Amino acid sequence: MSSNISIEASDAFAQLSTIVLGEEPLEAILERLVHIARQVLPITVEASITLLSRDDATTVASTDEVAVKLDERQYDDERGPCLDAAAAGERIRITDMRSEPRWPRFAAAAANAGVLSSLSMPLPIQRNVTGALNFYATSVDAFSEETVELAEMFAAHAAVAVANAHLYETTAALAEQMKEAMANRAVIEQAKGIVMRDRGCTADEAFDALALLSQQSHTKLREVAQQLVDQVRNQPGSQRGITP
Repeated sequence: MSSNISIEASDAFAQLSTIVLGEEPLEAILERLVHIARQVLPITVEASITLLSRDDATTVASTDEVAVKLDERQYDDERGPCLDAAAAGERIRITDMRSEPRWPRFAAAAANAGVLSSLSMPLPIQRNVTGALNFYATSVDAFSEETVELAEMFAAHAAVAVANAHLYETTAALAEQMKEAMANRAVIEQAKGIVMRDRGCTADEAFDALALLSQQSHTKLREVAQQLVDQVRNQPGSQRGITP
């Protein structure tokens, strides 16, 4: 890596270290990253981040609507530099959209939008999720070797931040789902106990009674159970039965 890094680029790299997991949602972190990425390069560009999961591509952050539209044009065609960079894990540079032979439909749309060159850097994130950091410039051959090297270095750092943020959010979501599942199970067990007491039946019979009531009332099983538990809690001296 060249030692000639501008003050702006150095500041941008320093901003990566200020990202603290858990303080911001993943979307906010990605928005910060894409704007930091724009500051890194010594040329004027617009930037975006593509995430590719199970062949479903989406632009999760961008600095300008033009970048979003050019990304989406590739998604519509199911072909394009950002998709190929994300899927293959290789950087892709287009020097002149007006003579680009690999993705002619995308290149024509880019040229019509005033974008004449682009650079897409892969962002390996998780096993089933990949991404690309995309840069769009209005001049021909805007991305010199030094600029590409700088973008590649930033993308490597950004990929770590994105991967950690994605893992953190996925883990947090899973933990919340498990917490909710445990709460659901607890209230259903309480309701089963009430039915067993009132009807003198087995645990399986009590569950079947709750499930039948859930089907007949078009209400989730957890909500049926909660209603029964609340009813008994509010009137503890009364006998409460279920009539499926």
